[in-house]
Amino acid sequence: MKLYDELVARGLIAQVTNEDEISNLINEGKATFYIGFDPTADSLHVGHFMALCLMKRLQMGGNKPIALIGGGTAMIGDPSGRTDMRQMMTEETIQHNVECFKKQMSRFIDFSEDKAMLVNNADWLLDLNYVDVLREVGAHFSVNRMLTAECYKQRMEKGLSFLEFNYMIMQSYDFYALFQKYGCNLQFGGDDQWSNMLGGTELIRRKLGKDAHAMTITLLLNSEGKKMGKTQKGAVWLDPNKTTPFEFFQYWRNVADADVIKCLKMLTFLPLEQIQEMEKYEGSELNKAKEVLAYELTSLVHGEEEGKKALEAARALFSSGNAANMPTADISLADLNDGSIDIISLLVKSGLVASRNEGRRGVEQGGVSVNDEKVTDVATTYTADDLKGELILKRGKKNFRKINFVE
Repeated sequence: MKLYDELVARGLIAQVTNEDEISNLINEGKATFYIGFDPTADSLHVGHFMALCLMKRLQMGGNKPIALIGGGTAMIGDPSGRTDMRQMMTEETIQHNVECFKKQMSRFIDFSEDKAMLVNNADWLLDLNYVDVLREVGAHFSVNRMLTAECYKQRMEKGLSFLEFNYMIMQSYDFYALFQKYGCNLQFGGDDQWSNMLGGTELIRRKLGKDAHAMTITLLLNSEGKKMGKTQKGAVWLDPNKTTPFEFFQYWRNVADADVIKCLKMLTFLPLEQIQEMEKYEGSELNKAKEVLAYELTSLVHGEEEGKKALEAARALFSSGNAANMPTADISLADLNDGSIDIISLLVKSGLVASRNEGRRGVEQGGVSVNDEKVTDVATTYTADDLKGELILKRGKKNFRKINFVE
């Protein structure tokens, strides 16, 4: 199976400008393509994950990736998928986030020996002259047509600032600049970026009289149509200091039955034939597929060693085996009150609940246990001696901490 056909079979491709041209470029390893990442946080998250996996797939096929960090466009803010205006960031914050992105991307993309490029659009956008942009670029954009773009339509009700209105022009200029500087002939992005990407191909055609292409990636949605990568605590980050490898593993281990095969196809590098065998799984057998998914993705993001640790820790949760790799929570003498700590405080300090009210509800609803014994009394307390032994605190079936007492 050729590379483009495999992308289709995995359900990765949403829209393309010219399928014949794009498939030929990709299959022959002649695509110099870019995907943009706006540094709006100090870590990439699961929302970026599929784009990074796609870049890795295409690079393995001989194509050349350009990872574009939006140090310039982040000064404006992408209105796509937003009902409000993004918070303005300082140049210092943006630069810090750019450095964090570079480190994480290297896990997916081989930047050695000119095999890939990492560029920052601040290098050209921040030096542009406003009047020159209006004359040389703005003249090629129709306001009427821009307002029909989905990314703008959903903001019109609450108000679209002129600052954000310029985002499409800036992203289009990126493609135009990369086409001229590096021969970039293809842009990838999420399906919600389609209008912005078409703006780039049109600008290249109008200014240079040449063809460039765009392809959107299917958005990673769950069976309910919601974007994946969010938990009650917020985004699922690729930075282990923000989302631990075990928490990352557990996120994928707990995906819905209806989503596991789709995620295996879109995000892992397992052969399609192997995934098709797992499509035959039913009922509890699907847990095997979820475990494979979680292990593969954790290993991809955090390394094989962390993937194995997370796998062993998850299995330890459901067995009486060695719990050495379980996630831990430190409790010290300072956390005790008159020599003991109540179950609600223990839940809060361990990070299993966000508030005492949430902890109380968990106990009252029968969802909390210590060493596999259900705790039903919110007044239950534990002494320092209790905490010195092996104490495993669980909330629900899949959230747990090994309590580590620090004297």
